[in-house]
Amino acid sequence: MKKIGLFYSFNTHRTSKVARLVADQFPADMVDHINIEEVKPEQFLAYENILMGSATWFEGELPNHWDEFVPTLEDLALQGKKIALFGLGNQEAYPFHFGDAIGTLAEIVSKCGATVVGEWPAEGYVFKTSGALRGSNFVGLMVDDESQPEQTEARVKAWVAQLKKSFK
Repeated sequence: MKKIGLFYSFNTHRTSKVARLVADQFPADMVDHINIEEVKPEQFLAYENILMGSATWFEGELPNHWDEFVPTLEDLALQGKKIALFGLGNQEAYPFHFGDAIGTLAEIVSKCGATVVGEWPAEGYVFKTSGALRGSNFVGLMVDDESQPEQTEARVKAWVAQLKKSFK
């Protein structure tokens, strides 16, 4: 398996926690952690296998750190790249925007030519709508560490196990 670039904000507590859980499922030297708040385009382009993590803010918005990188991201040629997304949200407090941020990111990277991998079933979650939903699956792993914290670790482990089949 080729080296993986793991992009997320180092300054977000829950997203960082999940990013570490995800990275721990791979050999230690397999994953490079990159702070999205300081990322350069060439860092993003250096990987064929990419993990992107983001919480959803407020009414379905990308956090500022991702939002600021989006114009650069939209200009990147991502053909040949496999991108898996994990998102954090609160299905009880924001049932109409659960995980919207990773849906937004999936659309952007798809338009740039990347292949989005790592769908995750929506079964077991209770929400009204989600911009991350494609049919009966999310575009990536959804974690609700506020309403369902007891499920976080098991979901991460199961998702990464399936993801390893997509990342070569």
